[in-house]
Amino acid sequence: MVSLTFPDGARRDYAEGTSGADIAAAISKSLAKKAVAVTLDGALTDLAEPITRDAKLEIVTRDDPRALELIRHDCSHVMAEAVQELWPGTQVTIGPVIENGFYYDFARNAPFTTEDLPAIEAKMREIIARDRPFTKEVWTRDEAKRVFAAKGEGYKVELVDAIPADQDVKIYKQGEWFDLCRGPHMPSTGKIGTAFKLMKVAGAYWRGDSNNPMLTRIYGTAWHDEKELAAYIHRLEEAEKRDHRRLGREMDLFHFQEEGPGTVFWHPKGWTLFQELVAYMRRRLKADYSEVNAPQVLDAALWETSGHWGWYKENMFKVQSAGDETKDERVFALKPMNCPGHVQIFKHGLKSYRDLPLRLAEFGAVHRYEPSGALHGLMRVRGFTQDDAHVFCTEEQMAAECLKINDLILSTYADFGFEEIVVKLSTRPDKRVGSDAVWDHAEEVMTRVLGQIEAASGGRIKTGILPGEGAFYGPKFEYTLKDAIGREWQCGTTQVDFNLPERFGAFYVDADGQKKTPVMIHRAICGSMERFTGILIEHFAGHFPLWLAPTQVVVATITSDADDYAAEVAELLKAEGLRVELDVRNEKINLKVREHSLAKVPVLLVAGKKEAAERTLSIRRLGSNAQTGGSLDEVVAALVDEAVPPDLKRKAQAKAERAA
Repeated sequence: MVSLTFPDGARRDYAEGTSGADIAAAISKSLAKKAVAVTLDGALTDLAEPITRDAKLEIVTRDDPRALELIRHDCSHVMAEAVQELWPGTQVTIGPVIENGFYYDFARNAPFTTEDLPAIEAKMREIIARDRPFTKEVWTRDEAKRVFAAKGEGYKVELVDAIPADQDVKIYKQGEWFDLCRGPHMPSTGKIGTAFKLMKVAGAYWRGDSNNPMLTRIYGTAWHDEKELAAYIHRLEEAEKRDHRRLGREMDLFHFQEEGPGTVFWHPKGWTLFQELVAYMRRRLKADYSEVNAPQVLDAALWETSGHWGWYKENMFKVQSAGDETKDERVFALKPMNCPGHVQIFKHGLKSYRDLPLRLAEFGAVHRYEPSGALHGLMRVRGFTQDDAHVFCTEEQMAAECLKINDLILSTYADFGFEEIVVKLSTRPDKRVGSDAVWDHAEEVMTRVLGQIEAASGGRIKTGILPGEGAFYGPKFEYTLKDAIGREWQCGTTQVDFNLPERFGAFYVDADGQKKTPVMIHRAICGSMERFTGILIEHFAGHFPLWLAPTQVVVATITSDADDYAAEVAELLKAEGLRVELDVRNEKINLKVREHSLAKVPVLLVAGKKEAAERTLSIRRLGSNAQTGGSLDEVVAALVDEAVPPDLKRKAQAKAERAA
């Protein structure tokens, strides 16, 4: 007998070998009809799999979020069958589930093109309609290799050889078609449904090695129903419109070129945007942090002491002299992060417990090697700026500092319109430094703080655990925000580190006169300032709030009679601190409106002969066809007020309240 525990806590005994399908049928006919899998101690398992041990069991229905992985996995198998039915002789290789979908790599003399996708989709729908059962068989290695070799599936023979000796060789069949697969699968192809779409075709080297043959990869997406599929397609369309690389060109913000791979060439407007973001962050830190700057190039010995040379060397850039006559025998590296430099600053001069917490911040330029194929606009670069800070404190201060950092992070995100935030605790990885006792203590404190974060938000902030995802030197909080179209971005981090200060011999003198090692809290809010700028571009679709926009106002004329007045307006706005451009070209106003709208200028002030005579202005807002107006003084006052950054508005409001 096996003892199974259900989600409601009930325990029932069943004959060994009973399947999830048997259990679902015993509970109710409707459940048996809807069930597609079970979980045993949290692991998804085939519904038909015999259960041979005691476990916690849950029956998974097709509308369960966990079933989405099965839908996509099954869909990839159906796609492979469809391809081989349409083009016999094509070899199937690997076809995993990925975020939002799946892919399969195929070996064929003539690569597939996007023109082939409609035919494949149609054949997939035909296969799904057959509703053939998925069945699992376990073969010997020799049998599997013989069968696949006879079919001309050389890649499958290689995959069989790669299966560890202690693992079964599993074959999943759907009707007559079969494939090598770990599983699990739903009961039949009919359970997949029709909410799928093939998205694109790409080249991919076998096993990701450029020395191997090039294969054709077909990507697809699959969802529970047509509504989810339509929503996903809409998100993709929105994401394409918001692509920061496209908007960067249209708004003349930045560019990339081959001579500086993974590094940004900022144009004047883009650099203005970047510096406004940095200025905002500086103001937020001014009351509590001391800003510092550590060297870009440091001796490799420093990185050996920190542990980065051993753990992170492959992502670091080495630096050497170009001339033999001046070449230094020492090995140097461009810094990939700021923390070792900040420890050196902390160590310079004796520190007392009265000096703690000591908060050091740096907008430090760092460099990390990223493979060429991973580079992606501002989102993935080799050279970037971190809004980095390190808090040196006592163990007793650690929890309070983490909560203080949390408040700063959440309020910063709110200023940019991000309200849906998830905070997750990443715990110890397999490769790490420090004793288990130190990790136990750090994780205990962080777990307690995580509970306080959720409680203080009234449940608005969601929390969770990421087992094994911590840094090699300590556990960390990861802050993930959701943008305007529902995409999630992991940005901020708070990392507790008991190890780095100890490795560098950093200490403070406690109240009892004894030397003690401080706790070091690594903190970032935006993370990479370049990446956060890209996120903001896509979040706002280039329609920045007035305080952040690179060009805030354009003053444009309808006729040359208003040129002098328009120039006066532009100078008045500039004197008030606004970023203004003047457009007195001899062009029609509709052309000017189109051009400045494409450049995403938030406010267009229009002046003609009438406005000049009356000292008024017409106002056109980005994204609106409506036109408003007002006197020069009214318009200037309103724009000056609107252009005040949110942190300065709060400061002014607090000052006014104190004065009252």
